[in-house]
Amino acid sequence: MSATTKVNLLDFDRAALEAFFVDLGEKPFRARQLLQWVHQRGVTDFAAMTDMSKPLRALLAERCMIHTPRVLEVQDSNDGTRKWLLGVDAADNAIEAVLIPEKDRMTLCISSQVGCTLNCSFCSTAKQGFNRNLTTAEIISQLYLVQRTLLAEGHQQGVTNVVMMGMGEPLLNFAAVIAAINLMCDDFAYGLSKRRVTISTAGVVPAIERLAQVTDVALAVSLHAPNDELRDALVPLNRKYPIAELLRACRAYIDGYNRKITFEYVMLAGVNDSLEHARELVDLIRDLPCKLNLIPFNPYPHAAYRCSEQSAIDAFRDYALGRGVITVTRRARGDDIDAACGQLVGAFQDRSRRSRKYQLGLDQIEGVRLAQ
Repeated sequence: MSATTKVNLLDFDRAALEAFFVDLGEKPFRARQLLQWVHQRGVTDFAAMTDMSKPLRALLAERCMIHTPRVLEVQDSNDGTRKWLLGVDAADNAIEAVLIPEKDRMTLCISSQVGCTLNCSFCSTAKQGFNRNLTTAEIISQLYLVQRTLLAEGHQQGVTNVVMMGMGEPLLNFAAVIAAINLMCDDFAYGLSKRRVTISTAGVVPAIERLAQVTDVALAVSLHAPNDELRDALVPLNRKYPIAELLRACRAYIDGYNRKITFEYVMLAGVNDSLEHARELVDLIRDLPCKLNLIPFNPYPHAAYRCSEQSAIDAFRDYALGRGVITVTRRARGDDIDAACGQLVGAFQDRSRRSRKYQLGLDQIEGVRLAQ
């Protein structure tokens, strides 16, 4: 078989890999061996996998490959944040992954799509358009490459947390994302606790309901508004799945688990940051086990919004805290290399033509503030 038709084994979680080996006439436990060689030891040469027979190793080399995206660029922020630009195919499509180091953890922000389909009005990624979903291999490779880099640099701990908060809407690439998460949490691969893996969604309600059937990783919801009228403008997906429907899905997801939903709320000056907005939001979520994450808006070229004043963010936070809602303000990380929340753009051919539409309509939206 030619190299282009070889199977990329990074596309398989353990269950799929077990089925693959059974089809080859091998025992299912071979999957565990291969996972350990590749994901834990970083070995991609089948000939070096010495606990497998020589004929099996030769067969794997003939039919399979371990292929990761190309590292096109690595940028380091003044605050220690690091961003990888990864080429995912021959069509010059590229994605971005971001490592956020802290004292007690190394958090990796992973992309799930080349671009994004949802067109949230404040997000730089959305303005670039959309090309395609990532494969499981392209998703898990972000963790694979960063993990190998950290271990090579002497960081024994490696990546401790993963957040699916990079480019794209994870729940619109459901099967590939779930297979990648299975690998992240597999003891024979990365062994991350489900509490340390977070899927962030803009609110794809049917997929949230389906998610509850296959995993119980942490869930973050990009809410950004306390009422449907405002959220329709900020997060167009809300027109299909309004807030009440979304919150019902959130309650169902954590039912029976000792978990909290994280609600993400980008702070936009004069748009959603008043005390009246805070009152509406608290009334909406206070009876749901949750944490509120306030995100200062991170600017990008030609953005139609400004970040809320710190005093407005603090007042919003204090109001929510005073009414019993756990509330934190996210500290911007990596904004000097465009690695902060909402700034990832990668490089790709926009099949949705959204980037051109955005540029054509820019003059019409510049400086416009939504009615409160």
